[in-house]
Amino acid sequence: MAKLVHSMIRVLDETRSLDFYARAFGLEVADRLDFEGFTLVYLSNPENTFELELTINKDQTDPYDLGNGYGHIAFVVDDLDAEHTRFEAAGFSLRKIVDFQQEGKRLARFFFVQDPDGYEIEVMQRHGRFQ
Repeated sequence: MAKLVHSMIRVLDETRSLDFYARAFGLEVADRLDFEGFTLVYLSNPENTFELELTINKDQTDPYDLGNGYGHIAFVVDDLDAEHTRFEAAGFSLRKIVDFQQEGKRLARFFFVQDPDGYEIEVMQRHGRFQ
């Protein structure tokens, strides 16, 4: 059986990204590997073993073109309303809360926040299959 261990995104400013992911999701540096042309930073928190890998290419000066192929990563939280309020107070770029239903049954309740590089991140209420 295969185990999913990390997802990677490219970021322009390491410090700015580390600050965002720490304040937004409590992700801290689990490992940092520095190479001549790039740096890899692995972020995690005590909630799970899955990591977010930030790749910082040292010669990149312009923002990345995210294109139309990137989807999103998602985090679950216990109190979506409180997190939305906290994110708003922190000045993060976020959208309104959505109550996603099908045939009158709630499938998910969520909002999206954008990281400093423009990546969309879904923040979901812990519910149903999203535990």
